[in-house]
Amino acid sequence: MTTVLAAATWSTASDYAVAACWRGQHDNAVALDGAKFLVAGGADATGAGLRQSAVYDFAQDKWSTTALLGTARQLHALALLPGGKVLVTGGVSSAAAALLGTAEIYDPAANSWQPTAHDMTTPRFGHSATTLSNGLVLVAGGSGPRPGGGVMALRSAELFNPADGTWQPVAHDMADARTGHTAISLQDGQKVLVCGGTVPVGAGGGADLAFCELYDTATGTWTPTGSMHHPRSAHSATALSATTVLVAGGRAPGANDDGGFDPFARATAETYDLATGVWQDAPAMPAGRAFHRAVALGAGTVLVVGGADHVDNESGYRGAIQFTAGAWTTFAGLGEGRLAFAAAASGTKVLVVGGVTRTGLAAAAAAVELTASAERSGT
Repeated sequence: MTTVLAAATWSTASDYAVAACWRGQHDNAVALDGAKFLVAGGADATGAGLRQSAVYDFAQDKWSTTALLGTARQLHALALLPGGKVLVTGGVSSAAAALLGTAEIYDPAANSWQPTAHDMTTPRFGHSATTLSNGLVLVAGGSGPRPGGGVMALRSAELFNPADGTWQPVAHDMADARTGHTAISLQDGQKVLVCGGTVPVGAGGGADLAFCELYDTATGTWTPTGSMHHPRSAHSATALSATTVLVAGGRAPGANDDGGFDPFARATAETYDLATGVWQDAPAMPAGRAFHRAVALGAGTVLVVGGADHVDNESGYRGAIQFTAGAWTTFAGLGEGRLAFAAAASGTKVLVVGGVTRTGLAAAAAAVELTASAERSGT
């Protein structure tokens, strides 16, 4: 069934407690129920991690301040646990800080964060965290400590058991090391599709990946599946159904196979079918974008919001577009452009909050300008 948005407009919502940004793939807002969402951690304008967290109520357009995280963290991952609690894992406190191997659980009833009984087996940031059909949480990939110093992309994965707070390494590693990838739950957590991301190759950055693989909850194993048509990082991946996924955008690809150079973020999109393991090209977006957010608005409908071409010398985009029935349509633009923000959907209503408004040469007052503002769509 095609979802029709209540109204193609944005209105001002209540500001978040602090100006913050969320640069990861899996540090986005988490639904506590159909109308309340938890936002936690992130970074301030200096790049320092935050302990701040809060719950937004769509019905009241109100933020409720929650207890502070035990540890400031950014580039962490959040996952909703069975029973309504939320797990936060890993990350870093600042660019120069050690990687975090700790995890905490938010209890909405007690409005408190408590450390898990045990730490993760491997400190990591830029990883994914996905709740499985058996109630365990799969933490996969990310960046971890490199022997001899520095960080490297990880092939390892581990499982968190909420019943006793323990971590168990997955017996079989992923086929490819990756960080900053997307991970999508399919068939209600029976399968997890991991796609894209990067492999750091030195101080100059990392190579983007097109490789994808599937985790099977029943067997506890990884299997390579069809590769995307384009290598991607800083892209979005959203489930269209229990067996299909839409991937859109990604950072500037740089050198092309023909020897040319593309300085712009990707406008391409493609869809994955679990039944065949094959990716098919979808219509391209009107323009490229990366560091955006995408939220599902019902079966087969996705709203892509904000983003930018690059994280340096950029202003955040105001534009938003909707993918429905295999086609893109224009949606009203945000009042304030932003990238690396948090976003959530309640039915056909969407909230965006925080993020980077301008960076580098595009910023007037500081190297990074953040916002605490929030906007919501619909009526």
